[in-house]
Amino acid sequence: MVLPTGVVENGRVTVEGRHIVEAVGGAAGTIGGAGTNSGAAADGGAATRGAADGSASAGDTSANGGASAEGSTSADGGTSADSGAAADGGASADSGAADGGASADSGAADGGATVLDLTGHWIVPGFVDMHVHGGGGASFSAGTPEEALTVVRTHLRHGTTTMLASTVTGDLDDLARQAAALAELVEQGELAGIHFEGPFISPHRCGAHQPSLLRHPDPADVRKLIDAARGAAKMLTLAPELPGGLDSVRLLADSGVIAAVGHTDAAYDAALEAVEAGATVATHLFNAMPPLLHREPGPVAALLEDERVTVELINDGTHLHPAALGLAFRLAGADRVAFITDAMGAAGMSDGTYPLGPMEVEVTDGVARISTGPTAGSIAGSTLTLDRAFARAVTVDGLSVPEAVRALSATPARVLGLDDRVGSLEAGKDADLVVLGEDFGVVGVMRRGAWVIDPEVG
Repeated sequence: MVLPTGVVENGRVTVEGRHIVEAVGGAAGTIGGAGTNSGAAADGGAATRGAADGSASAGDTSANGGASAEGSTSADGGTSADSGAAADGGASADSGAADGGASADSGAADGGATVLDLTGHWIVPGFVDMHVHGGGGASFSAGTPEEALTVVRTHLRHGTTTMLASTVTGDLDDLARQAAALAELVEQGELAGIHFEGPFISPHRCGAHQPSLLRHPDPADVRKLIDAARGAAKMLTLAPELPGGLDSVRLLADSGVIAAVGHTDAAYDAALEAVEAGATVATHLFNAMPPLLHREPGPVAALLEDERVTVELINDGTHLHPAALGLAFRLAGADRVAFITDAMGAAGMSDGTYPLGPMEVEVTDGVARISTGPTAGSIAGSTLTLDRAFARAVTVDGLSVPEAVRALSATPARVLGLDDRVGSLEAGKDADLVVLGEDFGVVGVMRRGAWVIDPEVG
């Protein structure tokens, strides 16, 4: 199958089996069969949309967006190949030239590859969500394969092709049981790993977590969860200022598990100590932590200023004011920002009452809040999907498409150590692709070379 797109406009991505075998920008008139010219693969760049009649070769750079496969910058907004977005060149299957859009039923290209006319669309790498609790009415905290797969399938239809399963605070033995069940889906390739959010968090910043189940991050307890996950633990969020916090950060770093600072009441210096101990992620920056103040900068400043830290942001219009998101983006840059959903079971569903671990959540107008108990009224995750985060980033927050692609795909893939397989349009990587329309809504989703949503069928 050949998708007429590429690193920049007038290129293409060629898919064979579950992998991308070629990603070429500015290569008009060179459509071929699957597997051809795979040595011309690019680094997975990004570009603006444009007409499919450009004539730049794979090595030239032109003022209208043609760029080399190595990722040269084009005059109309194409950027480096690392960001992984592709524009919309169309290809004529019956003529073999890229001088016009052709429908998929117009025939096969040389080598028997199917050509789809996606003129007017973007093709971007599949989204990577490193913090998601549920969706489709289901939750990872249920600890059952059925519910976990419902979450995966719900977000997959919104373009998320890779995700961690995030748990919420619970009894330690119950969390270990959940981890064992979720580890099976990691082993099967349905999930990329497990993220433990709680119970090692601050009672002063617990948000939607059950206060009575919180505990200090004793390294022995942290080790219990790591072991229960059987190698599937990818990340654990904790409050480093609590007793045992820094020792647990070191344990996580030594075990190859990401230590994330979140739901924390840490002061600026304490957050810096956590980074020095090995913490590399800020869990939903700004939320569930002290605010940035001029005399007490707190963890926000410490985590934003250190280049070793990647910051999660929930871009749903509820968790963050656009100015706060813009500030974080300007200070950290797209290479250090990972958009997440922090979604709970109501993602992809209507308003109503939903469980979040042991807590009850009421969703009204798409906003989830704890409905009972001592934390009633607290925001309880989100109902966000990453396609909405993408559209908002470009249409409301003023980010470029390449910046949005980095924050939703390339950066989280790098943080999770998965960038050798996902996160950009690059030869040898999984064929995880999202086709977006002019309004940045999802038109098609491909995972590992198979259409989940066929752009012809919907």
